[in-house]
Amino acid sequence: MKIAMVGQFPPHVGGVGVHIHTLSKQLVSEGHEVYVITYPHNDIKDIDGIHVIGTKGLNIPGVRGLMFKMNAKKALEELLEKEDIDIIHGHYLFPAGAAAVEVGKEHGIKTYVTAHGSDMFELYKTQPLMRSTLKKVLRDADGVFAVSNALRHEIIATGVTGIANKTKISWNSVDIDKFSAKSNDSFKKENKLEDKPIVLFVGNLIKRKNVDSLLEAKKIAHSDYYLVIVGDGPQFKKLRKKVEDDNIHDVIFTGSRNDVEEIIPSCDVLVLPSFSESFGLVLIEALACGKPVIGSDVGGITEIINDDVGLLVDPNRVSSIAGAIDKIINDDDLRLVLSLNARNRAIDFSKVTIPYEEFE
Repeated sequence: MKIAMVGQFPPHVGGVGVHIHTLSKQLVSEGHEVYVITYPHNDIKDIDGIHVIGTKGLNIPGVRGLMFKMNAKKALEELLEKEDIDIIHGHYLFPAGAAAVEVGKEHGIKTYVTAHGSDMFELYKTQPLMRSTLKKVLRDADGVFAVSNALRHEIIATGVTGIANKTKISWNSVDIDKFSAKSNDSFKKENKLEDKPIVLFVGNLIKRKNVDSLLEAKKIAHSDYYLVIVGDGPQFKKLRKKVEDDNIHDVIFTGSRNDVEEIIPSCDVLVLPSFSESFGLVLIEALACGKPVIGSDVGGITEIINDDVGLLVDPNRVSSIAGAIDKIINDDDLRLVLSLNARNRAIDFSKVTIPYEEFE
């Protein structure tokens, strides 16, 4: 079969791109042909047997989404003129999902959409003017996927007619070969961080990720560690300024990286203190590397972290985050037990399942 995906994809960095890449590789390995239409980038190229099509347009906040919806539709139309596409799959309800369902409906092609989290937890909840658009995407899609049970419940709560029956779980998965428990201290050695434990955050530097509270937790910590923050985003400059203004010691900002599989093995614990999270892909990546994890007691995070592999915290209480970090850093036995259980938990998320009805 021929499948057209629409959404964020490498070389763009992010969980949506990882999800599309993993699913697409599995489809290709099973003999299917996959085309991915993604955002503009200078380094667009085919990878792993996947045909990658970069759209044109400007990556300007505020108009980026609307531009991509328009250009993705155009790219889809051009693709349909050349290829007999069997399935269209939009990732993230808007703009990718909207573009996918509009073209799919017009051409009578089976169309699926995947909600990845902030499209429901943020866009739907905080921007009332977008709700009718998102509901239309959910209504018009032939099938809807959610990356966690928590997200599926949010989708059903929209009240779109028949939505419960056509919404199912399509878990994020982790490549347990790429993310390995093998010892790798290269990042630690390169950055001369060998004298203290490393607490790691990986993600977009946006308000929802709550990195500000990680910095506040560092200020009141009863343990001595390096805090390494991997990622970029609109809060990057603000967070760096906070570190300088508040004189917070031993905080390292790396910026965006595409080699997190080389960085995670150097850490002692990974922390994801988000206010909301549909899943938390980086958590299973850390578990696959044999690392304990700390995450907020919210959303899909609670479907990943159990007592065997990590700790859950209240993202609204800095003392809760600080206490959990101190507990793992200061207790060698606890850290060892959590680490020994981590890899097995990651294996629970290692299988890539093709979600389409046509494959059942």
